[in-house]
Amino acid sequence: MDINLTFRLATEDDLWAIVQLLLDDTLGALRENAGTILSESYARAFDAIRSDPNQELSVAELNGEVVATFQVTFIQYLTYQGGRRAQIEAVRTHSAYRGRGIGKKIIDYPIQRARDKGCHLVQLTTDKRRPDAIRFYESLGFVATHEGMKFKID
Repeated sequence: MDINLTFRLATEDDLWAIVQLLLDDTLGALRENAGTILSESYARAFDAIRSDPNQELSVAELNGEVVATFQVTFIQYLTYQGGRRAQIEAVRTHSAYRGRGIGKKIIDYPIQRARDKGCHLVQLTTDKRRPDAIRFYESLGFVATHEGMKFKID
């Protein structure tokens, strides 16, 4: 079955659906909060992302319904002779739509955006507690070449 997704930059009207996608995830359910009214912090973050020309927060629609989201950051470096790379983050596909080939299309789209922006590399991170996601990204050709480290600021 060929699934015809429509990709577009997210709008403020998509914010509720995006947060719901973030919540529709084992780890996201622990860190997001979407009571009956979204926290103003989501709107502030959305405005900051939207106003940054090196950020793209996108949604994928199927028959007019938002079924996935992801964010791409285009990073200018001095390394690689002043090269650019793209960082893909916050990839989420609604649980009801997983296993239908949507994930590959979701990743293909920001890779093409990276090519369009002249990037030489696309990178992403995924939590080590997501073995299915790790296998999925490896099946698409991503290689774990580096050990990622984080420092949590309280």
